[in-house]
Amino acid sequence: RLGVESGLRQPAWQPRDSWLALSWAAALTSVSILGRTLLWLLDGGSCMEEPVVSIRDQTYSYPDGRQALNHISLEVGRGEKVAVVGPNGAGKSTLLLTLARLLRPKHGEILFGGKRVSAESDTAYRRRIALVLQDPLLFDISVFDNISSGLRFRGVEKSKIRPRVELWLERLGISELRNRRATEVSGGEAQRVSLARALVLEPELLLLDEPFSALDPPTHKRLLAELATLLTETLTTTVFITHDLDEALNLGQHMAVILGGNLRQVGSPDEILHASSDPEIVAFIKQ
Repeated sequence: RLGVESGLRQPAWQPRDSWLALSWAAALTSVSILGRTLLWLLDGGSCMEEPVVSIRDQTYSYPDGRQALNHISLEVGRGEKVAVVGPNGAGKSTLLLTLARLLRPKHGEILFGGKRVSAESDTAYRRRIALVLQDPLLFDISVFDNISSGLRFRGVEKSKIRPRVELWLERLGISELRNRRATEVSGGEAQRVSLARALVLEPELLLLDEPFSALDPPTHKRLLAELATLLTETLTTTVFITHDLDEALNLGQHMAVILGGNLRQVGSPDEILHASSDPEIVAFIKQ
């Protein structure tokens, strides 16, 4: 865990105030989602919109010279959930880290909303996205303060922070943990906190790097189903990395298969799992 000194004190919060704030935050969220849905429909769906993110001819090599990504091109439309699948070492996480601008590709470019991400600072870009890793990497402070940390870093008004955090505590079923230190929660609870910390930001792009792989099967199944519902309800554009085909099938609208650093096929889960003509993809699926 990452340790920081909090220095924060939570003001008294009465149940009546909590209920009103949650109702207000839920109403604002519903209006926001409805507005985005109407715009999506008026534009004819994501297929007629400018993609949220476009990866163009991207190449990345490790310091020892090994090539991790080989001329990758991929587009993700607004509100789409894309599962990037492949065996361990295929280059999936490397692709995600370049999307987060934590790694610099050797060649190619990334467009975000039609504009080159290289035209803005790392900080400005990262404030538009959210990243959830396999290890939640929570601060050694309360669950509430962990979830609100990104909002505080972004300079959101204090009066708007609490209702947004309370809403996501409720939506991810961790309201009773709000005052508990993050180091005292279970693995499944920690991942819920990590997801809440990301989703409370209302990111333009959510990046997930195998966030469920360390969870026990019952927790994994339950949290996967809940997240699929939340991402659909909020129309959150999502790219997530997994080697679990069942996970990709349940969460992804589209699948992108990476083998040996090469993007071999992009399509619907049904096309990839049941109708691929690529013998290496078929072999991967049968593993």
